[in-house]
Amino acid sequence: MLVLGIETSCDETGVALFDTQAGLLGHTLFSQVAMHAEYGGVVPELASRDHVRRLLPLTLQLLLQTGRALGDIDGIAYTQGPGLAGALLVGASVAASLGFALGVPVIGLHHLEGHLLSPLLTAPAPRFPFVALLVSGGHTQLMRVGAVGDYELLGETVDDAAGEAFDKTAKLLGLPYPGGPALAKIADSGNPKRFKLPRPMIASGDLNFSFSGLKTAALTLANRENATSQTKADIAAAFQQAIVEVLVAKSADAVSSTGLDQLVVAGGVGANRLLRKTLEQKANAEGFEVFYPPLDLCTDNGAMIAYAGAQRLEAGIIRTRGFSVRPRWELDELRRPATA
Repeated sequence: MLVLGIETSCDETGVALFDTQAGLLGHTLFSQVAMHAEYGGVVPELASRDHVRRLLPLTLQLLLQTGRALGDIDGIAYTQGPGLAGALLVGASVAASLGFALGVPVIGLHHLEGHLLSPLLTAPAPRFPFVALLVSGGHTQLMRVGAVGDYELLGETVDDAAGEAFDKTAKLLGLPYPGGPALAKIADSGNPKRFKLPRPMIASGDLNFSFSGLKTAALTLANRENATSQTKADIAAAFQQAIVEVLVAKSADAVSSTGLDQLVVAGGVGANRLLRKTLEQKANAEGFEVFYPPLDLCTDNGAMIAYAGAQRLEAGIIRTRGFSVRPRWELDELRRPATA
């Protein structure tokens, strides 16, 4: 089965082709970062309009690169939510139109399910069941993943997500958009021991997170200290160290409490080098394995949607009547029966 995946949930337009026999054939991606940088963040209307401009040309480019034709496609998967309503509608309308024209099934997917399953595109891939740490701009969650469609929430942030805290702290330090990568970059030249920041909820006894207070503590530091470039780097390093320690501690606790021995890390923050290094050290010390998607699949992309869609379509879970989007959509709702 050859599945076309379409991702337009926010500020990246992604399309991919996944073959259930041959694997991922290719994917193309266009990031809107440069466009939104002028405004210091994502402008939803501009994001939607850019998806309209990019989606069909990217799809044609992908078909040329892979040597496939529209008539070869057996199914189409698109991101149904969560995300920006206008951006989601672009992908949904193109998917539904192509599906109708080609006479193939179309399935709307949960964006976070794509992230959760993206490490299965690597080799070697994790085996079900495993624990997943989902860390992106808007989500920080720990999940037990039993199979495709079998997801149990173990813990989540009670306020800011890790990626959100990175971006907001970068902004208060005067760093350019996108803030998370910019903060991580200057943290490389900083001293994480110069300033002491809290490790929120690290000993809470549960698997939940909280990063809003950490962001406030960083703001207090920035307001108190002279804003030299070295001071900013030191605050960034201390902030990054605090977040990483919390993420690693909670992830290890989740692995231990479930009795599993595999941890999957997905989402944009999963590309953070310090997080990867610290998790590897923890995994080696405590005897579990860590899996990541390739760096180019950590952020939003069509490959994860094509893969997740292929798994669901092969299982016979399809939606073929009309289309809809769900800007707000809890992941645990996927355990409920799908309706056509």
